[in-house]
Amino acid sequence: MNIQRIPVLLILLVTMFTATAKDYPASLFGIRSDGVTLNTRSIQYAIDYISKQGGGRLVFYVGRYLTGSIHMRSDVTIHLNEGATLVGSLNPFDYDKNGWTALIFARDVQNIGITGLGVIDGQGRQLAFNVVDIIQKGLLKDPFRYDRPEADARAVILNFSNCENVTMRRVTLRNSASWVQVYEQCSNLTLDSIHVDSKAYWNNDGIDIVDCEKVRITNCYVDSDDDGICIKSHTPGKANRDIEIRNNTIRSSANGIKFGTATQGGFSNIRIINNRVFDTYRSAITLASVDGGYVEHVVVDSLYATTTGNAIFLRIGERINNRKGRMENITISNLYCEVPQTKPDAGYEYEGPYEDMPRNISPAGIVGLPDAMISNITLSNITIKYPGGGNPLFAKVGLDELNKVPEKITGYPEFSMFGELPAWGLYVRHAKNIKVNNLVLIADKKDYRAAIVLDDVHDSSFTGMDIKEAGAKSRKPLHQHQSKNITTK
Repeated sequence: MNIQRIPVLLILLVTMFTATAKDYPASLFGIRSDGVTLNTRSIQYAIDYISKQGGGRLVFYVGRYLTGSIHMRSDVTIHLNEGATLVGSLNPFDYDKNGWTALIFARDVQNIGITGLGVIDGQGRQLAFNVVDIIQKGLLKDPFRYDRPEADARAVILNFSNCENVTMRRVTLRNSASWVQVYEQCSNLTLDSIHVDSKAYWNNDGIDIVDCEKVRITNCYVDSDDDGICIKSHTPGKANRDIEIRNNTIRSSANGIKFGTATQGGFSNIRIINNRVFDTYRSAITLASVDGGYVEHVVVDSLYATTTGNAIFLRIGERINNRKGRMENITISNLYCEVPQTKPDAGYEYEGPYEDMPRNISPAGIVGLPDAMISNITLSNITIKYPGGGNPLFAKVGLDELNKVPEKITGYPEFSMFGELPAWGLYVRHAKNIKVNNLVLIADKKDYRAAIVLDDVHDSSFTGMDIKEAGAKSRKPLHQHQSKNITTK
């Protein structure tokens, strides 16, 4: 043997041993995989121990591991091998509450993650029913609005706050009793190839990002009762910055991708690229600023949406403390959307409500306020297909009575909030510097409404419009009201 090679071999052996030493099997800590034993304390001991040893992975193999609330520590990754399921307890008293009630908490830690092909199952429906039971017994105080516990009283699966360097990869998150995963004021956050299947109860947002920076959400599949991917701002002075949402597929009984509703801080430098939305009750993309925050420098490119209640909804409002939002410098391009006549999420157990009815199918909307206009918006290469056939007997608002459309300054921001609208394709109100290039609007049946209505819109251009309305005689595709400096080609 060449003696000179021995040091190299020793280095390789030490490196291999070190790498192996950083994986700790769950069984080492007496964690049972029978689905019956409550493992909360043993899992917590393992996480604490691994962190104190300098970090590593807590590895779960095939089996069902029952637990209540656990808390992540720095430099620890939970790795769930294929066939391993971390199962949330059905006893509400097995959960901690720190702002939210959660199965897995992380507070003020770094270098953490959950990886692998395994599953985290919140058993949310039965857990929520058990929360209802203890409320009715007087053991838990709760407003119990809408005949259900508040969202923060039901366990989310993940609640991570003020964490740095977080990786979620390939794992499946299933059946939360509330929002599925909440990341608040975190930085360097990666969510890649995770699968969300959460239709167990109300308020099942798939992914919630709150005032975070440097976030990547890629290659994920989200099927949720509430908003699919939702970016929020809970705190004035904080903001969501440098976020990329790419190559995801989303189904939702609310919105596909949404900013808000909480919008007290900011949203800046956000890229939403090459995503698909289907069977979704509300909008494929909603950008809202209704609590005094700002939305700026947002790019939406290559969004493909089918069987979706609405294509695009941009909204400024004034819900709290007389604070008006701001929205500017938004580009939406290469969008295709099909809006059906029937309810897009019909048949799901917790589907969206039949609200603001009767009304005709709503157009895409860009709606600011008289003293807070949406500005510098570009729509390019947009195709939206509608059923058409609007019924004029549904609370008709004619082109000569646009002032009847309510402002609803403090209203909850949804595309249906205004009731009947006078356009079937695109409705723009209180906006300026809007540029629309290569817009295709298709109505399968003749509609009594105009294709495009502009109300209090200024310094804007519309080029390359292609309006296809079956059975309609030649008429102007665009109607202006109280608008100035509008060019069309």
